[in-house]
Parts: sequence; structure tokens; C-alpha cells
Amino acid sequence: MIAAAAADGAGSHTVAFYALLLAVPAAAVAALEAFGRVLDGANEQLHALLWAVVLALVVVGCAVRAAAVADGAVPGLARSALLACLGVFCVQAAASAARELRDR
Repeated sequence: MIAAAAADGAGSHTVAFYALLLAVPAAAVAALEAFGRVLDGANEQLHALLWAVVLALVVVGCAVRAAAVADGAVPGLARSALLACLGVFCVQAAASAARELRDR
């Protein structure tokens, strides 16, 4: 995701599209793994939910960008989905830090 955001910032929207396309299976694996931990009894429902949101946002961002890749433009929805993914990662980091501090 960070590579896609950096590529967008540099104006290389095709590279950003392919970076997001590669992120789809990675996000799917992470979401399934987090959901599996919840099914195993771990108290990580928020973590699993946030990964599901990231997966949905990445898929939407790729789908919207796919039509515009030849034009070299980035649709507003695709840019918003990418920024929302980065925001979700910030929420995940804050939640993990809060859990770590609470456990100490």
C-alpha cells in the first residue's frame, strides 16, 4: 500500500495499480489468518474486521483503477480507497500499541 501511495505521488499510476493488484492476495491471506485466529478463540475481532475492511478497500481501489490505467489518471474513488487503507493501518497500529501497553 505504501508503495502504491508513493508511486501515485510520483505520478506513476500504472506502477501504483500493479502494486495494489499485488496487495490483493496479501490482504486476503492476512484477513483469513486473522479470522482464523478469531475462530481459534483469540480476542482479536477488531484486528480481523480491520483486515476485512482493508481487503475490501484494496479490491475496490483496483477495480476502479483498472478502467483508468490506460488513461494514466487516478479516479477519486481509487485515491480515497488507498488513503482509507493507510488510515486503517494507522488504526491497527494504535490498537496494537494500546493492547501492548495494557498488557504490561
